[in-house]
Amino acid sequence: MSEQRKYLSAEEIFAEEEREELRREQKRLADLRDSEEGELEDLKPRNTWATVRRLWDEAADQRWRFVVVVIAIVFYTVCSIAAPAYSAHLIDYIWTQVQAADAAGRQFSIGWGTGGEKILFYLGIWTVALVFYSTQSLCMASFAERLNLNLRNRLAAKLNRLPLKFYDGHKPGEIVSRATNDLDKMSEVLQRGVLTLLTAIGSIIGSVIMMLTYSVELTVIFLVFSAISLGITAWVSKATLGAAARRQELLGTLTGAVEEAYSGRLVIRSFCREKASADEVCSQAAELADANCKADFYTNAVGPSIRFLSRLSQIIIAVVGCNMLVAGRMTVGIFQAFFQYIYTAGEPITQLSYTINSMQSALASVERVFDVLDEPEIEPDPAPGLAAHVPQPMRGRVSFEHVRFGYTPEKTLMQDVSFTAEPGQKIAIVGTTGAGKTTLVNLLMRFYEIDGGRITLDGVDTRAMTRAELRSNFGMVLQDAWLFDGTIAENIAYGCDGASREEIVAAARAAQVDFFVRTMPAGYDTKVANDAENISQGQRQLLTIARVLLANPKILILDEATSSVDTRTERAIDRAMAALMQGRTSFVIAHRLSTIVDADLILVMHAGNIIEQGTHEELLERGGAYATLYQSQFA
Repeated sequence: MSEQRKYLSAEEIFAEEEREELRREQKRLADLRDSEEGELEDLKPRNTWATVRRLWDEAADQRWRFVVVVIAIVFYTVCSIAAPAYSAHLIDYIWTQVQAADAAGRQFSIGWGTGGEKILFYLGIWTVALVFYSTQSLCMASFAERLNLNLRNRLAAKLNRLPLKFYDGHKPGEIVSRATNDLDKMSEVLQRGVLTLLTAIGSIIGSVIMMLTYSVELTVIFLVFSAISLGITAWVSKATLGAAARRQELLGTLTGAVEEAYSGRLVIRSFCREKASADEVCSQAAELADANCKADFYTNAVGPSIRFLSRLSQIIIAVVGCNMLVAGRMTVGIFQAFFQYIYTAGEPITQLSYTINSMQSALASVERVFDVLDEPEIEPDPAPGLAAHVPQPMRGRVSFEHVRFGYTPEKTLMQDVSFTAEPGQKIAIVGTTGAGKTTLVNLLMRFYEIDGGRITLDGVDTRAMTRAELRSNFGMVLQDAWLFDGTIAENIAYGCDGASREEIVAAARAAQVDFFVRTMPAGYDTKVANDAENISQGQRQLLTIARVLLANPKILILDEATSSVDTRTERAIDRAMAALMQGRTSFVIAHRLSTIVDADLILVMHAGNIIEQGTHEELLERGGAYATLYQSQFA
C-alpha cells in the first residue's frame, strides 16, 4: 500500500508539471494577444495641443535641429515655387528666340548668350532645392531618432521605478507596446508626416498664389476638383482606419487560435478535437481574409479615384488653357508652368488627410507613453548618508511587527501580521491559493510598501535601508523559473558578477545540474533563452537553484522550488538545499506539506493573515486549519 501511495504521488507530480506547462503556454498566448491589442487602442489623442507642447518640451535639447528643418523647408519651398515661374520665363525667352530665328531664315541654336546661361541658372535653382531638401530630411531624422532615444531611455528607467502594482494592473503586451510600437510610430511620423505636412502647406499656398497670378479661371477649376478629391480622401481614410483596426483584431484572434492549436496539440488529440480545432482556425482565417479584402480595397481604390479626378481636371484645364493660349491671353511658358504648379499643389492636397490621420495616431501613441511616465513611482530610497545598514556580520533575524497591507487603499489584505524568524531558522508558509503567501515574501523584499507596522532585518527597519542593500541579502528560487538570453554559465552567474568558471561548475554540481549541462552541445557555453524548447521546465528550475547557490545569500526564499522536477531529482535537490540552508534563515512557500514537517516555524495563512503558527507537531495537536490541510493531503 505504501509503494502504491508513493507511485501515485510521483504521478501527481508529473501531472502538475504538465498543468504548469499548459499554464505557461496560456500566459504566453495572453501576452501575444495583449501586444496585438496594443495596436487597437485609441487612434486620436485626448488633448492634441497639450501633447504637442509636452513633446516639444521633451525635445528641449534638440530644438535647434527642428529650427534648421523649418529654415530648410522655407528655402526648399521658395526654390520649388520659384523654379516653375523661372521656367515660364525661360521657355518664353527661348520661344521668342526660335520665332526670331525662323523669321530671319536662320537656324536657331542655344548658346551661352541665347538661353544657355538661363538654363544653367534654372538647373542651379533645383540644385539648391535638392540641398535644402536633403538638409531637412537629415536633420528631421536626427531630431526624431534622438527624441525617440531620449523617451525610450526615460521609459526604461521609469519601468524600473514603478511599483509592482502597476504591472499587476497592466498587461505585459500593453507595456511592451509602449516602449516599442508607440515610440517607433512617433519617430516614423515625425520623420515623414511632419515634413510632409510643413512642405505641403508651403507648396500649396505658394502654388495657389502663383496660379492665381497667372489665371484665376484655371485656378478655380483646379480648386474645385481638389476639394472633391480631398473630401473623397478624407472619407476613404476614415474607412481605411476602421478596416485596418478590424483586420488587426482578427489577426490577433487568428494568431491566438493557431498558437492554441499548437500549444494544446496533445490535449486536442487526446479528446479527438482535431477537426473542431481546424474548423475554428479556418473560420477565423476566412473572417481575416474578408477583412483583408475590405481593407485592401479601401487602400487601393482611393489612388485610382484621385488620379482619375486629377487627370480629368488637367484635361479641362488644358482645353481652357489652350483656348487662352490661342487667344493670346497666355504664353507657352506660363501654360507649362501652370501645370507644374498643379502637380506641386495637387499631390500634397491628396496626402493631407492621410498625413493628418497618421499624425493624430502618432500623438495618441505619444500620449500613452506619457501616461506611463506620469505613473506614481515607488518611494525613493533614503539618501546615501541617511540610509541604515545591517550590523555586520549579519545574523539573519527577520521580524514582522503588526504589519498592515492592502493592494488598494480601500481594501486591506493584511490586518495585523506579526512573527519572528530567528537566525538560521526554517520558516514555512502554507495556505490555500490566494491566502497571501507570496504577498508576505513580496513585502519582505519591499516589492510592495506596507501600510502600517514595520519589518526589521537584524533590528533595522527595512524602509530605512536602500532596496539594493536589502535585496542583496536574499536569494530567491521561484516556482516560475526564468532564464535570460545568454549561455548557461551566464545564467548561473547572473546574481554573482565576476564568478569564475570553477565556482559556476561547483554551484551546478551542488544543484544536481552539472551532468545535464555537460550533455549539451557546448556545455556551459550553450546558448539558452526563456522560451528555449531544448530545456525542460525541471532543468530550468535546476539552473535557477544553481544561480542562488552561487550567490550564497544569508537569507533564502524558496517558492515551491522543486515543484517541476521528478521525485528522484527532488530528493537530490532537497539534500543540496538542506546543506545550503544550514546557518541561514529560510522562508519556504510550500504546497506539499510533507516537505516542511521539519520547519522551525510554520505560518498558516488565510485571506492575507496568519491564523496559526508553530511547529508541525504543535499545529497537529491543536487540530486546527493546519491539521485539516495536512490530513486532506495524506488521508
